[in-house]
Amino acid sequence: MFKNNLKIAWRNLKRNKGYSIINIGGLAVGMMVVMLIGLWITAELSFNTYHDNYERIAQVWQHQTNSGKRVTQNSIPAPMGPELENSFGGSFEHVVMSSFTWEHILSKDDKKLTEKGNYMDVGAPEILSLKMLKGSRDGLKELNSILLSESLANSFFGNQDPIGKVVELDNELNVVVTGVYEDLPISSEFSEIMFIAPWKLYTSSVDWVKSAIENPRWDDNSYQLYAQVAANTNFETINRKIKNIKYDKLDASQKALKTEIFLHPMADWHLKSSWKNGVQTGGFIRYVWLFGIIGFFILLLACVNFMNLSTANSVKRNIEIGVRKSLGSNKGQLVNQFLSESIVVVFISFCVALLMVLIVLPFFNELAGKQIVFPYNSFVFWLICLSSILLVGLLAGSYPALYLSSFKPVKVLKGSFKAGRSASAFRKVLVVWQFTVSVILIVGTIVVREQIEHSKERPLGYDKEGLIIMEISTSDYEGKYNLLRNELKNRNAIVEMSESSSPLTAAFNSNDGFSWEGKDPGFNDEFANFYITHDYGKTVDWEIVEGRDFSREFSTDSTAYIINEAAVKYMGLENPVGKIMKWGNSEHKIIGVVRNMLSESPYESVKHAIYMIDYIYNANYIELKLNTDKSASEALAIVKDVFTKYVPEVPFEYQFVNQNYAKKFVEMERIGKLSGIFSLLAIFISCLGLIGLASFMAEQRTKEIGIRKVLGASVMNLWAMLSKDFIGLVLISVFVATPIAWYFMSQWLESYAYRIKISWWIFAIAGMSAFIITVLTVSFQVIRAAISDPVKSLRTE
Repeated sequence: MFKNNLKIAWRNLKRNKGYSIINIGGLAVGMMVVMLIGLWITAELSFNTYHDNYERIAQVWQHQTNSGKRVTQNSIPAPMGPELENSFGGSFEHVVMSSFTWEHILSKDDKKLTEKGNYMDVGAPEILSLKMLKGSRDGLKELNSILLSESLANSFFGNQDPIGKVVELDNELNVVVTGVYEDLPISSEFSEIMFIAPWKLYTSSVDWVKSAIENPRWDDNSYQLYAQVAANTNFETINRKIKNIKYDKLDASQKALKTEIFLHPMADWHLKSSWKNGVQTGGFIRYVWLFGIIGFFILLLACVNFMNLSTANSVKRNIEIGVRKSLGSNKGQLVNQFLSESIVVVFISFCVALLMVLIVLPFFNELAGKQIVFPYNSFVFWLICLSSILLVGLLAGSYPALYLSSFKPVKVLKGSFKAGRSASAFRKVLVVWQFTVSVILIVGTIVVREQIEHSKERPLGYDKEGLIIMEISTSDYEGKYNLLRNELKNRNAIVEMSESSSPLTAAFNSNDGFSWEGKDPGFNDEFANFYITHDYGKTVDWEIVEGRDFSREFSTDSTAYIINEAAVKYMGLENPVGKIMKWGNSEHKIIGVVRNMLSESPYESVKHAIYMIDYIYNANYIELKLNTDKSASEALAIVKDVFTKYVPEVPFEYQFVNQNYAKKFVEMERIGKLSGIFSLLAIFISCLGLIGLASFMAEQRTKEIGIRKVLGASVMNLWAMLSKDFIGLVLISVFVATPIAWYFMSQWLESYAYRIKISWWIFAIAGMSAFIITVLTVSFQVIRAAISDPVKSLRTE
């Protein structure tokens, strides 16, 4: 029986090639999209699973209350690690203090490389599950040791054995290579780490870090802390124990911050690291859900096409069904046959989809920024595929099978059978549903694109054009600021130069404990702090809205403050210039107010910030404004020559600020492009269905069209008659989709402080697009039928 069903299914596919191609094409595209989205979701959900014990690994975070709001951060004070080990050691297998991931200079003979790395405790190799290619995971126990990634070791030593070799770190520290580990994959949060040096080397060689350890500073949140919990406990239990570990160490004034320490599990780092007022609000997980839902609906669109075309095409098979029923076939046998046909179509579609996935996967990886490998050897993958073929086959074929098998043989064989209104109505409902989904996807794509463009056009508060930054990664720059600035200006390579504690695209420092006239004594303040040199404003071309810029002509400017507009509002000051701010035991005069400068997320509000002069302790970056009278390449050649002259031990490396700023949009642009492509594919699938239905309709009304032409109907009259139903259905879908799309996109935009308002024209464009696509799709089949020779259609009458 099964073999006979397959034969019949194959014959029907060959007999109705046009409908078969449409069905297989629609299902293949739908299944391709689902497979790609499934592979992408799997990659996102498996982030950090490279690390063996990722389910028991966490980073120590803290909640603090500032300005009446609960703020969550992953930076913690240096004494936290030893305190956790001493007080709660039984709850942890490893406690690992770590620096943040910075660029450092590594040197061997004449070769110098700038690479990212961390200083970490001896337990780091175990927590990270480093796969040691040479040496062992105990390599950090020696003070002057270093572990290199495989790629970095190859860059330095090639085929030589690096173990025991000496490299220089930041032109100051000689360290011995004690191990080489396999490069961490892109699916790890630690993928950028090219080397690991001992935490004790950090605390013994960097004065301010050493001081924070020897004289425990619980208010200096400049470090990271990772932990692997013991097998006999869990995160919730430990969180209750360590909740007040920092709070109990703070003085009375700091206790107002209501600090709470907690463990943030590694399993949540990638997808659930967004917090609002101390509550986890998700994060990238929402895009996993978004694309999962999109994939589900696109597959449903393809299934709907199958249902529509199968029921529409039923009139061609009514005689077959009538004969088979009169010969003794029962309804169950007919249902089995039609479901078998459905599964055959789905299986062929799956094979086509599989081929398309293999072809487009490299392009998809490039677009999505992934390194997804097709899971040829995954039993689970093939089991899911097989289950999906059966499920989709049953889903897509269930209604047509039940509908076709219900035909009455007497009516069919007498020629009096007519497809009921219910079948036609059901097809119309499915068409409306298809285009409702398509319009919602079009609106979503436009809103995402507009949000990105709106954020890109946001005023920055500075001029990023021709502006480059260089990281001060070693002490070689100390005392050379004026030498570099003067020669670069004398050679007309730059307009101005400055130094700062943070790059223009980030805010690394924040502090509290400030006071000013009119401040509420119970108000817990916090400001972003930017330590800069006098020439910073001229270099970045900021806008002074009140008061003046820093000037070397006023010696008192060394202790003066400039604040931004957000800080003025935050402090509730009406005339801020000339007011005094206190910090600790020192007083600082506000000499100016600058336009808000966007330094962090382009989607969020600008932080209230204080700018202050510091040439010694917090010079981390150099900013250079290139002279536009010279070409960029010419100016950069001079800059390189000058820096090589005065800082020969440091590789000359720079970044354009506009390129750094553009990186803030990379993830959202990927989401926008992916959603746009999936929207186009959804529309394509819907159009395939329209082509099939329009072709069927034209075929069924061939004689009517011929009679109308003989009676004088024009092509335009016939086009209007045949197209109006489809156009009406699409217009209904636009009206249904509009409020749904508005609601969901409004909810999505709520997560951004700086966001667009959804305008009416977005829905107009989406509706017009659906209308035009429908007209073009249907017109091809309709006009072809309208211009056919009526003699051929009426010759048998």
